[in-house]
Formats: sequence, C-alpha cells, structure tokens
Amino acid sequence: MPLAFSASQQLELPVREQADRLASYLGEEERVVRALLNPNQLQTLAPRHYRYTVTRLQVFQLQIQPVVELRTRSSPGRLELEAIDCQLEGLGLVDDFQLSLHSWMVAGDQGLEGEATLSVEVSQPPLLKLIPARVLESTGRSLLAGILLGIKSRVGQQVVEDFQHWCRQG
Repeated sequence: MPLAFSASQQLELPVREQADRLASYLGEEERVVRALLNPNQLQTLAPRHYRYTVTRLQVFQLQIQPVVELRTRSSPGRLELEAIDCQLEGLGLVDDFQLSLHSWMVAGDQGLEGEATLSVEVSQPPLLKLIPARVLESTGRSLLAGILLGIKSRVGQQVVEDFQHWCRQG
C-alpha cells in the first residue's frame, strides 16, 4: 500500500506601493519563477518549462533530492505553476513515486493572493519498513508543509523585493 500525504498553503500578501502594476509583473513569467524559486537550483528547459532541483531533504536515515519538472501557465494578472514530472534521487528502488504540485498566484486589489497544494504518493522504502505507515505519513505531511512554508516566505521576501526592483526599472 503506497504512502500518501499532502499539504497546502494560502497566500495573502499585501503590497502597499504600486499594487496596480502587479498584474503586469506577473506577466514577466520567467522573472517571477526565478524570484519564487532559488535561481541556482532552477534550469529553463524551454519557454514555460523548467527543471527545479529541490534542496536535499533528510527523512529519518535517508537523504532524498526531488528533481521536479515544472510548467507555467499565465493569463492577465495570474500565474500558475504545476509539476509535470518528478524524479526522486536517493531512495534507491522506489519506482512508484508521484509528486503533484498545483499552485496559482493572482494580482488582487491589495496585493498578491494565491494557493499551493503539494502531494506525494510513494511506496514505503525498504529501509523504512519497520516504521509504521502513519508515522511516515505524518512526517511526510510535515515535510511538505515545511517546503510550502519556505516558498511562502520566499514570496514574502524575494518576490516583493523583485517586484519593487522591477517597478524602479520601468
């Protein structure tokens, strides 16, 4: 039986200066993605198509490193980011790993609003067979929530700073 866990995070980020320009900023898709995610871990594969190497994670005695392919979609004032593929390095013989990421960010009247949902399904790795599934799932939920919280924090700092820089340039 595969392990399954998920987490979601909501975003309501007030932007006090030049909030009316947020919709145009979100149209600068690659720039926004580079502000959302660590650009040193991000590779552009094609327009609207990226590979992101997630920071190495420690799960009990295992070190894992997800490598996620992402696709973006945009419409005026809205940017969506979705995982389309994921490879998991470090777990060895796990061939039924699935990661799902659906997120969106929209320019509202008062700032940025959005939501991200991250979920994982994976078989229990042989090295962790002695740990009860509910403990692994609880740990997995905490891990995913931490990843989303880190991205939310980055939005609150990097994206707002980049937006302000972009406003000064144009």
